[in-house]
Formats: sequence, C-alpha cells, structure tokens
Amino acid sequence: MVSACLLGIACRYDGNGAQNREILSFIDSCFFVPVCPEIMGGLPTPRDPAEIIGGRVKTIRGIDVTENFERGALQAVNIALLYGCMGALLKERSPSCGAGMVYDGSFSGKMVPGEGIAAGLLRRNGIKVIGESSVEELKRWIFGG
Repeated sequence: MVSACLLGIACRYDGNGAQNREILSFIDSCFFVPVCPEIMGGLPTPRDPAEIIGGRVKTIRGIDVTENFERGALQAVNIALLYGCMGALLKERSPSCGAGMVYDGSFSGKMVPGEGIAAGLLRRNGIKVIGESSVEELKRWIFGG
C-alpha cells in the first residue's frame, strides 16, 4: 500500500501530489495499492490543513474532522487486508498517514513524535508502516536482504 500522493496523484490538502521519483522507480518491481485515507473519508481536495490536537483532528479553522479521518483509516485497513498488503509506505508528517512524527497541532510547523490516524490503525491491524524517507527499507521489502 502506498499514499496516493507519493505516486503523484493530486489528493493532498493543497490540491497537489507529492510525487516521489525514487518510490516510482520501484513500480515495475512490486504491486502498489494507492490510497488516500482523507479522500476515502469524504474530505474534498483541496481542503483546509488539519493537524492532530489532543487526539482529535482539527482544521486550521477549528473544524473537527476526526470522523472523516477515522472513516478513511478504516477504509485503508480494509483495502490493505483485501489485497494482502505486506506493508504501507505512507506520506510522512500527515495527520492521516504520518509515521513517527506529525505536526503538533499548533499549525506552526513544529513536529512531535506520533502517528497519523490511518498509520496507527494500519499498524494496530498488523500492517508494517514506514514513511517515504525509508526507501532503503522499501528496497529490503521488495528485493530482500
């Protein structure tokens, strides 16, 4: 499974993709199942930036979108299990897909240890989750070693 934005699909909050050419270089070596939990949870593109604040996901305007993020996370897990995904390569720092570090909820750019809603639910359901900067780990998944 891979965050759809990393494949260049324009589904990020700002209406853009976040194409990662290094990840795309593996597309002939494995089967990527693209997902965007935020879109699958019913949010539009573009949309207001959102961050995790006290366990809830809120937009920069204070609108609680936790339910959308949870719905999209559940859809991502269902897809991962349906396709037998070995792992999920997700967009770092995202309140949905972030693995390891996320924004602190102040919309100031400050990072804190944590994980996005979908990343956490995937992990709790036995799916190995890594962020896009872990390309070396992706290579080990694909080629072994």
